[in-house]
Amino acid sequence: MTASEAAAAIAATLALLLHGCAKPPAPSPRYTVGAPYQTGPVWHYPREDFDLNETGLASIAKDSAPRLTTNGEAFDQTALAAAHPTLQLPAIARLTNLENGRAVTLRINDRGSGDPHRLIEVTKRTASLLAFPPQGPARVRLQVLANESHAAADALPGAPGLALAAAPRGSIRSDELPPLPGARTAPARPAAAPAAQPSAPAQAAPPLMRLPEQLTQTQPAPGRLILRLDTFEEVQYASVQQAKMAAFGAQIVYLKQGRTHRYRVDVGPFADVARADAALDRALASGIPDARIVVD
Repeated sequence: MTASEAAAAIAATLALLLHGCAKPPAPSPRYTVGAPYQTGPVWHYPREDFDLNETGLASIAKDSAPRLTTNGEAFDQTALAAAHPTLQLPAIARLTNLENGRAVTLRINDRGSGDPHRLIEVTKRTASLLAFPPQGPARVRLQVLANESHAAADALPGAPGLALAAAPRGSIRSDELPPLPGARTAPARPAAAPAAQPSAPAQAAPPLMRLPEQLTQTQPAPGRLILRLDTFEEVQYASVQQAKMAAFGAQIVYLKQGRTHRYRVDVGPFADVARADAALDRALASGIPDARIVVD
């Protein structure tokens, strides 16, 4: 080994030691939505959604290094927490493993996973409580809890608020008028005592960053793995998209709600996750970026 190679090896070793001794960054929780971003061929558009109710596949977070989540909280593999590609952060949601019926309430505080094949990425503790398969994703339902999510957002800086401005009040001028002839005047009233000033409000309790572990058992409903493409108002557009995925057996589903007629393109059902993932890869390569795997 040359002197330069030895110096490089020593520098690399010192860098690893310093990294291992580095303190985790200080948490600074805040409310955030974020700007659109791209992962591979897919664009994500973060937005507030307090009524989200969707199905898909959940994966397990792999990293355990000290870091902060997207909204400034401490990443913790032992907490009931998860990452979602578009929801407001934080959001409180119920996550149900459809394969065994187990459900927990968790805190969504991170962006992820960056994999368009997966709906959500959960911590190891969440996966353990929900009994996820050790090597594979689980079929899940994600339901945002509106009241709890609003409360979690309001407890952090950066939360959206409704700004109310009082209307300007002009000065009021009053003049004393002489009494009318024959009128009886009432004695002057003493000035009212100043109203008592309200006491300062009690300091609000700090927001709850770690949710309690409450496991609920519901009825298992594993469903079928479907690749859901786009929905159109005109059948000819649905036919074009169906043709792109004809090799995978794409079908047009007719939807009617009142007087509204729509045409959705679905592919499947698939016997396993690998086949669903392969179909999604084909859809993305065919220029269908909104395709997603659902459990129907």
